[in-house]
Amino acid sequence: MEKKENKMHLPTIDDLFTTQEERDSANLEKVIDISINDIDDFPKHPFKVLVNDEMQSLIESIKSKGVIDPVIVRKKQDGRYEMISGHRRKKASEILKLDTIPCLVRDLTDDEATIIMVDSNLQREKILPSEKAFAYKLKLEAIKHQGERTDLTSAPMEQKLDARDVVANEVKESREQVRRYVRLTELIPKFLEMVDNECLKQSPSMAFRPAVEISYLTKEEQNNLLDIMECYDCTPSLSQAIRLKKLSQDGKLTIDDMEELMEEEKPNQTPKLKVSMNRLSNVLPSSLKNDREREEYVIKAVEWYDKYQKRLKERNSQER
Repeated sequence: MEKKENKMHLPTIDDLFTTQEERDSANLEKVIDISINDIDDFPKHPFKVLVNDEMQSLIESIKSKGVIDPVIVRKKQDGRYEMISGHRRKKASEILKLDTIPCLVRDLTDDEATIIMVDSNLQREKILPSEKAFAYKLKLEAIKHQGERTDLTSAPMEQKLDARDVVANEVKESREQVRRYVRLTELIPKFLEMVDNECLKQSPSMAFRPAVEISYLTKEEQNNLLDIMECYDCTPSLSQAIRLKKLSQDGKLTIDDMEELMEEEKPNQTPKLKVSMNRLSNVLPSSLKNDREREEYVIKAVEWYDKYQKRLKERNSQER
């Protein structure tokens, strides 16, 4: 019978000269102050850091109480640090001209860092469609790199979840809705901005679902469509966007097709007056920079002309 060999583990120097309490403390995460100038933003950070009312509130909080929640960073090979979670706190601290910010330094892989960055930012109350789009895409790619597949039940016959299922469950969206958001990353920047504007109730804007279908057009087709939309001052309905997508996938989409579709009158569409820009360019000041300024100028000119006509009519009636 083979005897088992008993191996004794000799104590290390640390074991001999430190207490268990000191060793446990050394393994805990520590908050350290790091120079803000030594912290770089996360590459391809999909969330906008805006100086808005929420930022002003954060600035006031940090001004009176300091940074209560430490940011999370990881050390880079060049000795600098990379921000994982805390871009808004860093921005607020920069505005306040603080030199350092409290940090938790974690040893993370690229994929681990990406997942933490996305998850921490998705806790915010207001998230724009473009932010969700790139955040979901980054997290999907990170999970796929990790080869992560999650089974939510112990039943052996249940189908395991793929990366999109994992993201969908964690962000409380349907699998199909996650796919739609990721599709938005294929839009040209102007269209993506219009989708955000729809959420912000600003102009020009485009609805979410038509934008998803438009994302299947090539970049050249999208740019051509944008020109036509600006010319006709309209956006495609969902049914129009689906038809545009089908023509594009069949390799049959032309500029004429786009114009024909955009000229169609939609239900409940407000009638629009079309005026030749060639005629307007002869009377509009060259100082007007964009269509919005030109539109405002024309409206004010019409209002002034209407008042002038009324005064002229009143004067004529008095003279009689």
